[in-house]
Amino acid sequence: MARSRPLPEAADEWSVARMAQALDAHAPAMVITGAGVSTGSGIPDYRDHRGTWKRGSPMQLAEFTSHESGRKRYWARSLVGWRTVEQARPNAAHRALAALGARGVVGPVVTQNVDGLHQAAGSPAVHDLHGRLDRVECLDCGRVIPRAHHQSQLEAANPGWAAAAQSPRMTPDGDAELGDVDYDDFVVPGCEACGGMLKPAVVFFGETVPKARVAAAFAALQSASALWVVGSSLMVWSGYRFVRAAAAAGKPVYVLGLGITRGDAEARGRVTADCADGLEAIIESLPARAAVG
Repeated sequence: MARSRPLPEAADEWSVARMAQALDAHAPAMVITGAGVSTGSGIPDYRDHRGTWKRGSPMQLAEFTSHESGRKRYWARSLVGWRTVEQARPNAAHRALAALGARGVVGPVVTQNVDGLHQAAGSPAVHDLHGRLDRVECLDCGRVIPRAHHQSQLEAANPGWAAAAQSPRMTPDGDAELGDVDYDDFVVPGCEACGGMLKPAVVFFGETVPKARVAAAFAALQSASALWVVGSSLMVWSGYRFVRAAAAAGKPVYVLGLGITRGDAEARGRVTADCADGLEAIIESLPARAAVG
């Protein structure tokens, strides 16, 4: 089980009206989102409201690249779990953030999620910090293919595998816990171009976020007047660093979500609420503002 970091004391609890007023005064805010935004779309989150893991440790990069058994297990489980991500649709939280963007309250969205639902909801400036699960990349030649194509390859190479899965438990990584299953006979297709190793185009635990992607997110923060954390515990540095940078630059940090975050120590205020409910309430509390663009 992955270890959790200790969390700070919760930031001051604000009313929805006070949060709306602060966001309006410091627009546009860059938003950093986490798994709590997508739970309403049927995609599970990693942690509980205290930042503790709800399930076993996710796939580590070293295990995936160094051990064939790890790749077989990941792709076998992913063959089943991909259905959940593929069928997921934006929920009220995604739509509310897109609406806030159209009103100019929200600027760029930096998401730690890999489901593509912010784009599907209409948010125009989205930075996929941890990549996209709907793409598969070759670690040898760099070729990128749609996940749907790789799914067809997996199903053709392993007929009946998905149908045989008994009561799978979906996970946030787009795979599924299948219980006591023997993966030895599972076939993992290689790259059609070079025969190389295929990996989902996401940042695994133990993997570094590409420098260009980080630089683009920092540039987005520089152009924003505030940072708003929505639905994330910020337990990993890849997201928390933006809170630290915002605070160091004197930009206000706000939090919306059900649980305490690692960034509560830097936050000026928080609204403790379900992401969709909280976002919709904030929209209702905002003063009239013309749409941008």
